[in-house]
Amino acid sequence: ERRSVLAITEPPRFHSQAKGKNVRLDAHSRKATRRNSFCNGVTFTNRPIHLYEKVRLKLVAVHHGWSGALRFGFTHDPSLMSSEEIPKYACPDLVTRPGYWAKALPERFAVRDNILAFWVDRHGRVFYSINDEEPILFHCGIKVSGPLWALIDVYGITHEVQILDSMFAETMTTARLSTARLSTCLPQSNHDSANFNNNELENNQVVAKIANLNLSRVQGLATDNHIIPCCPNRRQRAQGVPAFLDTDLRFHPTRGPDVTFSQDRMVACTNWQESNRTLVFSDRPLHIGESLFVEVGHLGLPYYGALSFGVTSCDPSTLRTNELPADPDFLLDRKEYWVVYRAFPVLSSGDILSFMVLPNGEVHHGVNGASRGMLMCVDTSQSLWVFFTIHGVINQLKILGTVQSSPVTVSPSGSPGGSQYDSDSDMAFSVNRSSSASESSLGEDSSGELHP
Repeated sequence: ERRSVLAITEPPRFHSQAKGKNVRLDAHSRKATRRNSFCNGVTFTNRPIHLYEKVRLKLVAVHHGWSGALRFGFTHDPSLMSSEEIPKYACPDLVTRPGYWAKALPERFAVRDNILAFWVDRHGRVFYSINDEEPILFHCGIKVSGPLWALIDVYGITHEVQILDSMFAETMTTARLSTARLSTCLPQSNHDSANFNNNELENNQVVAKIANLNLSRVQGLATDNHIIPCCPNRRQRAQGVPAFLDTDLRFHPTRGPDVTFSQDRMVACTNWQESNRTLVFSDRPLHIGESLFVEVGHLGLPYYGALSFGVTSCDPSTLRTNELPADPDFLLDRKEYWVVYRAFPVLSSGDILSFMVLPNGEVHHGVNGASRGMLMCVDTSQSLWVFFTIHGVINQLKILGTVQSSPVTVSPSGSPGGSQYDSDSDMAFSVNRSSSASESSLGEDSSGELHP
C-alpha cells in the first residue's frame, strides 16, 4: 500500500513561498541554500508528508564556525504563514507555538554528504537515521490527525541541503523499538545559547571586516580578504610552564588547505571565512616522556567550536593535502594507528596546553601549568606524531616548545593526583581498527526501553 502511494506521489520539494529571507532555492526547488548569516533559514516542504514517508536530505555544504546544526521536524500547512511571519529560528521561535515540532540534529552528524532521513509514524513518533543506519527515536507526541508538512531550518554550520526522492520506512516492531537508540537532543537552553553565540559572532565579524579593511590600507602590508596575518601576541608565560624550552619541534609542512603557517612554522592560523580542513601535524614524533607546550589564541573572531588533538603512527610526509578531511574521525579508517580526542573544556585566548606521553602509554595533559590528568592510552611501540584540528574559537595555535621530563609517578587510578577529568576521559577519544586488542572505539549512544 505504501509503495503504491509513493508511486503516484510527486517527490517533495521546498515550498517556494514559505521560507526565511536568507533562503535561496534552485530552479527545481530541490536544493535550499542559506545566504548570509547563520539564521533566517527556515523552510518547509511544498506538500504534506505521508505517515512513514522518509524525508531524505543530503547535507550538501557544511561550514564550520557557527554554533549548532540543522533543525527539523513537522508542522501544519505553512502556506497559511506570510513571509513576514516566518521567524529567524525554528528553535525556539516556532517550537514554542502550537502545531510546530522540531529539534536539532546533533552536530557530530552534520557532515558534508551525509544523508539524513526522518519520518513520523501513526503513533506520532518521529525517527531519523543517518546514511540508512539504524533509526533513532527523535520526538514523540506529534498530532497526526491532520496533514503534516516537513519543517527544515538550514541553521548554523548547515549551509546547503538537497531533498532527495522519498522512501517509506518499515514499521517499527516492538522488538526493534526496545533496542532503538534515543536521540541526544539539546535542551532548549542550548538552542538559546547557540543563537546568542552566533549573534555575538556575527556582530564581531562586522568589526573584523572593518579591521581587515583598515589593515589593507597600511602601506606595504599585503593582505587578502580571507586570511588575517599570523600575529601572535606576546603574553606573560603561565605559571608552571618551564622557562627554557627546546624549539626543534615545529608544524609539519603537510597541513589542511585552510591553514596558514608563520614563516618559521611555529604558528598555525586558520582562514577566518573558511575553516573546515585545518589538520596540522608535528614535524617529528613526540618522544616518550617529552612534554609539548602549545598556546591557543584567536584573531579577534570569536567563533564557537572545539580543538581536537590526536596521535598517529602515520608520517605526515606520506600524506597529501587533498587526503586530509575536515573531521579527523575519518582518519580512523586508515591502516595506520590513529587516536583522536575532542572533549576539551572551553579554552580562552592565551591558554597554554601541555601534552606528554608516558612510558606506559598514557597521554596526560595540562592547562596553564595545572595537570588535568589522562586523555587517552596509546601504543608506544611505534613512533607517534601529534596532530590538531583548529576549529571554532581556536583560530590560532602556537608551538612554544618541548621539554624532556623526568619519569612521572602514576597513581593507582592511572593519573597523577586523580584529576576531576579522569572519570570520563575514556569516553572522549576514538581509536582506529589498527589499535591493540585492549582498545576499542567508544561511542556515545544511549538506549532505552520503549513501548509502541
